[in-house]
Amino acid sequence: MSTSSETVADKPAERKFKIGQRFRGFLPVVVDVETGGFNAQTDALLEVAAVILGIDEHGDLVRRETAFAHVTPFPGANIEKAALEITGIRIDSPLRLAMAEKDALDHVFRPIRRAVSENGCTRAILVGHNAHFDLGFINAAVARTGYKRNPFHPFSVFDTATLAGAALGQTVLARALQAVRLGYDAESAHSAIYDAERTADLFCLLVNRMRPLFEQATAAPPQTPPQSNDGM
Repeated sequence: MSTSSETVADKPAERKFKIGQRFRGFLPVVVDVETGGFNAQTDALLEVAAVILGIDEHGDLVRRETAFAHVTPFPGANIEKAALEITGIRIDSPLRLAMAEKDALDHVFRPIRRAVSENGCTRAILVGHNAHFDLGFINAAVARTGYKRNPFHPFSVFDTATLAGAALGQTVLARALQAVRLGYDAESAHSAIYDAERTADLFCLLVNRMRPLFEQATAAPPQTPPQSNDGM
């Protein structure tokens, strides 16, 4: 009978991270917007969805909560016909239950601010597929409405187009999802909720696959980083 077998007590404890520890105090929130065009300053914000992420009991990144709002175009907003044909949004439909921009921002931002506080994070960071497009429209709406409690970092993002390009060789969302067998329904695409939740699934999968690298890096003795003024 062997006396050298390892007992459960001898095994190293699994390291569990809180989400703030995983991302340097930032809470990743996946955002997708549907708009009346490509210019954040002149074109209407029509839909915004935000998926708040968290760490589950196994230490994996998962979806926690989705916030969503239909948005009433701001006065004088440009809306391209081609954009509506792609999204299928009917601006005048009473079923939209659209909110004014400031109300829509508050509706989406309130649960994000709560999650930032509950998770001990310093602020949220926007995750998106070609994320600066979404952040540009969020920042423009914040500026237009004078909204004072924007939870997002003003310029830093996590971009799943970049991550998927590096990890999978695919920069198109649908192809990246198909590459990892998450699936993509073209008929549901260009809805802010659907695109945000699919992007969240992709981001979580990629981050979770990189977990061993993160754990290896954080197990090493800490080094003093160089000073930076970029906010990150």
